[in-house]
Amino acid sequence: MGVSELRLRLEHEQAALPFSETLLSRLKPDYARVEQALEWQQQAPHHSIISFSDPLYPPLLRQITDPPPILFVKGQAETLLLPSLAVVGSRNASPAGLQLSQRLAAELVEQGLAICSGMATGIDGAAHKAALALGGTTIAVLGTGIENVYPKRHRQLYQDIQQQGCVISEFWPDTAPFAGNFPKRNRIISGLSLGVLVVEACRKSGSLITARLASEQGREVFAVPGSVVGGHSQGCHDLLRNGASLVETGADIIQELASLYQFHLEDVRMRHHITEECKMCDLPFASLLASVGYETTSLDAVVEHSGKTIDLVLEQMLELELQGWVAAVPGGYVRLKRK
Repeated sequence: MGVSELRLRLEHEQAALPFSETLLSRLKPDYARVEQALEWQQQAPHHSIISFSDPLYPPLLRQITDPPPILFVKGQAETLLLPSLAVVGSRNASPAGLQLSQRLAAELVEQGLAICSGMATGIDGAAHKAALALGGTTIAVLGTGIENVYPKRHRQLYQDIQQQGCVISEFWPDTAPFAGNFPKRNRIISGLSLGVLVVEACRKSGSLITARLASEQGREVFAVPGSVVGGHSQGCHDLLRNGASLVETGADIIQELASLYQFHLEDVRMRHHITEECKMCDLPFASLLASVGYETTSLDAVVEHSGKTIDLVLEQMLELELQGWVAAVPGGYVRLKRK
């Protein structure tokens, strides 16, 4: 991908996203930095830049009100399509909280869920490590640029995650730690996930921001009750009072998420099948075709999933229809099987 191509893609993504004109005016890329980002992408095969219309862009993240237009990824980018659960909590977790985080993360991995967190010390790090120990998948959402490891003590964890999952960031690769960026990235942690589990949190914990964002995004919120002594779990108790689901084991979460989990798996399987098929045939509108299922898919759903403007969708769908890849039917379009 050259700088001119990425420039056009960035401009198109911004036009397609549900942002106000005022906000869009602030998103004009610095094309010198775009060139630097492209150089970063070419440094290693596991470096990826995923735009909003890319088939690898996480489907759940598309649904939030302020999705990041671009994701920088190191590691196995395809793991972003797997169903995941966010596990978050205190940076200064108690030994019992760390142990519980590890156990719950392990139980969720055994059920096929990826673990998403923020690679912070405490609960985040314990959840990542538990997933890795079982050979599971884990995703770390950074509050820095993707080349800045924070905290420094997690450098090895940062490397290990890339082998069995990926680390991602919406910030340019060289962005240094800045306090305001960490709460901002929390919307991505919750947006990627089917739900958010808070294991241990005091009332001023940043994990409560993630839980609030999850609730606003229509995600499930789970909390683990703890001791009333010491204040380590006051935030969790507040969440439970406000309607969060009480969790003692991973099975409690799986039971709550069962139907949503299966739906997400089917959606991922369909996307993976269509994407692989498109790679084989060198189709010019692969990301658009990946938005159409073998059952009737509405025009609104195609526009939402593809990230393209409605005018562009109509134009390219006509092209796909003429090529015999899709058919217009009452209620939308269907994908056709080609021999």
